[in-house]
Amino acid sequence: MSWSPVGSSLIDVLWGFLALCFLLALCAHKVSSRYETRGLYMLFQDLIRYGKTKQNLKRDEWLRVFDVPKRWFWHFYALSVCWNGLLLLLYLNFIFQHQSRPAWLTGTLEVLTGVPSADGQVPQLSTLLVQLLLWVHSLRRLLECLFISVFSGGSLHLVQYFFGVGYYIVLGLTVLCSDHMGKGSGPLLSQLHWLHVAGFTLFIVASLLQHQSLVLLARLRTGKSGAVETLAHRVPHGGGFELVSCPHYFAELLIYISLALVFGGLSLTWWLVVLYVLFNQSLAAQLCHDLYISKYESYPRHRKAFIPFVF
Repeated sequence: MSWSPVGSSLIDVLWGFLALCFLLALCAHKVSSRYETRGLYMLFQDLIRYGKTKQNLKRDEWLRVFDVPKRWFWHFYALSVCWNGLLLLLYLNFIFQHQSRPAWLTGTLEVLTGVPSADGQVPQLSTLLVQLLLWVHSLRRLLECLFISVFSGGSLHLVQYFFGVGYYIVLGLTVLCSDHMGKGSGPLLSQLHWLHVAGFTLFIVASLLQHQSLVLLARLRTGKSGAVETLAHRVPHGGGFELVSCPHYFAELLIYISLALVFGGLSLTWWLVVLYVLFNQSLAAQLCHDLYISKYESYPRHRKAFIPFVF
């Protein structure tokens, strides 16, 4: 896998732009509280908040027209399981059946990367592993949304919903874009590197942390029998919650970093994805952290919002 210069491809520009947008949104949120009475402020908050951080937002009625249930999060993961599963199958066909990729996929990758397809391109072990891990991650999150998480009456904006749909489509293509610009050679097993093992190990640890955090959140609303007893929001305790307000968001960042390691740590495209996830999850975590502090006087002040001991 080779390091390519910034701005060399459309996909790099896209992820760099998204990362910048969420960094600016995080900064704007930090300084915008003085403008709470203005309509533009309310529209901005309506677009960056969802779920519990949105429930007490004093919005105009016309803004509520664009609300969709937060429980629709499972749509994103169902789409990812299907879409990224299809891309994985196509890549397996490419590896083991030596079948060319569909013309629509090849053309899309050429547009996104600016690199023409090579007839003798060698399959990349890193790409196969990242595709597989991304599919496993999506499947786990789908099952958690359907069978573990207890959603209240929270909502998200219609713009956020369609952004989420587009995100998982582009994410799968991004994996193949990194492959499209890869330079690995030789049989798959000969490409095995210690970074593959390190990335896989971090992926498992981060996935367990995220699963544990989501289970702890769900237990705040269920009894010993597992039946839902309340939809109220409570202060979470245990696990990663002893260090940060949103360990599940921190785990999400670690998962994407683990995939960067599986890519050998040299895919600039994927590091831009990591940068986007960093700022996106930082914003979401900050909103949750602010809510906990304002709502609960006894909320542990030593907890950070997102990254232990840092932020």
